[in-house]
Amino acid sequence: MIDRDTPVYVISVAAELAGMHAQTLRQYDRLGLVTPSRTRGGGRRYSARDVDRLREVQRLSSEGVSLAGIQRILDLETQVEAMRARLAELTAENHALREAVGRSQRVFAAGRTGEVVALRAGTRPRGTSASTALTLWRPQGWPFDD
Repeated sequence: MIDRDTPVYVISVAAELAGMHAQTLRQYDRLGLVTPSRTRGGGRRYSARDVDRLREVQRLSSEGVSLAGIQRILDLETQVEAMRARLAELTAENHALREAVGRSQRVFAAGRTGEVVALRAGTRPRGTSASTALTLWRPQGWPFDD
């Protein structure tokens, strides 16, 4: 099966499919409105997506939009399409990360000697003892030393 981006149409066929003259396609190519692929010999090959773009150029032109305006509209549509694709990628990545965090059964805490330890959620690291003794340190020469 041929996808929409495979360049298969010669200029005469693409012009007929788009309802234009082949010379118009050459002009649009020179202006960069539609850029077909090229064969080794330099012949133009248009894809189904290129033909759709030609039809869009023709529609905008018939509505009175200048060729410069059409180029700007097409550039903006391309940018919006790229941003939508990137948004979809980031949304999927965000979803995957949220699921991974939700499945995580480990949390991290400081152990007895200050090392990082992995624990199950809701548990605490084991202490060294149950003592509640307090040690007081006084520097040498403390004013209240006897």
